[in-house]
Amino acid sequence: MPVDSPDLKIIALMQRVAARSRDGEIALRELYDLTSPRLFGLALRVLGNREWAEDVLQEAYITIWRSAGNYRATLSPPFAWMGLVVRSRALDFLRRRASERADAAVELDEAISETVAGDAANPMDTTQASEQAWALHECLRKLEAKQREVLSLAYLRDLSHSELASELKLPLGTVKTWIRRGLDQLRGCMARFA
Repeated sequence: MPVDSPDLKIIALMQRVAARSRDGEIALRELYDLTSPRLFGLALRVLGNREWAEDVLQEAYITIWRSAGNYRATLSPPFAWMGLVVRSRALDFLRRRASERADAAVELDEAISETVAGDAANPMDTTQASEQAWALHECLRKLEAKQREVLSLAYLRDLSHSELASELKLPLGTVKTWIRRGLDQLRGCMARFA
């Protein structure tokens, strides 16, 4: 390598940074000024976002500050080593972002399911059900006692017409007539409340 080779200059700066002295801080600043444009370009290519690239570049130089003593010029050119640090920080950043997005999505899904699909009744449904229950109660009150009894037994105890006739000791035709007339009256009454 020629004496004025950029790699030799970067290697010398890395050795000064590895000392972690006041001179090492100055060397880190010089190293940053010399290498940051190209390393920023690398971060930007990996991340595709200028702000993220700036954050990653800062993390990378902190890593370089801490790890400069581990750099071996015999194993790789200094710029390749620094590029690897930037690339690693960028990929770590993307993994963190993906993990945060996944966590946020899970939290959002849980919040939505608790809010929308929870066991609690929807306030609007509860209000409508309450209004319908009140209307049904009012309409049932207007039926004759025998019709109300037959309808109640038929729907609450799920009895057939013949079972109702047997239990109430009434003719089957009477039970059918009371149920049909009672339902007709209920439909007409409920329609007024709709």
